[in-house]
Amino acid sequence: MEIRRYQPEYLTGVIRVWEHASRVGHPFLTDDFLQSERNNIPAVYLPNGETWVALAEESVIGFTILHGNEVGALFVAPDYHGQGVGYALMNLAHEMHQRLSVDVFKANKIGTNFYLRYGFQLVREYFHEESGMTMLHLEYEGDV
Repeated sequence: MEIRRYQPEYLTGVIRVWEHASRVGHPFLTDDFLQSERNNIPAVYLPNGETWVALAEESVIGFTILHGNEVGALFVAPDYHGQGVGYALMNLAHEMHQRLSVDVFKANKIGTNFYLRYGFQLVREYFHEESGMTMLHLEYEGDV
């Protein structure tokens, strides 16, 4: 596995990973909400964040989008769950920013469990209007 800064040629792979991981981690979200988010990846999230991709044999297997010290996205292809891809991306984010924060759907047990295992701490819960779901705001200050 190798981690590289996002380049436009990775867009198809990023979308593919996001779609597969979202089906597994976000089965509770509506099709309309997911379609809106899919459109926001190239139009909003990628141009306004710092994106890193994890590659295996030149194929995108995971990615993270950072907005300063906020983890705006972290998605790993389901076939690569449990193989250290998410940890490698989080370690990179932590090397770049001592403190990290992330908002994750409370119903996303895969994501929530990952962040808590990594060492994030729950700061608060809040209602996410666009999705109608409860979100968790987590923060991390630990050592890599």
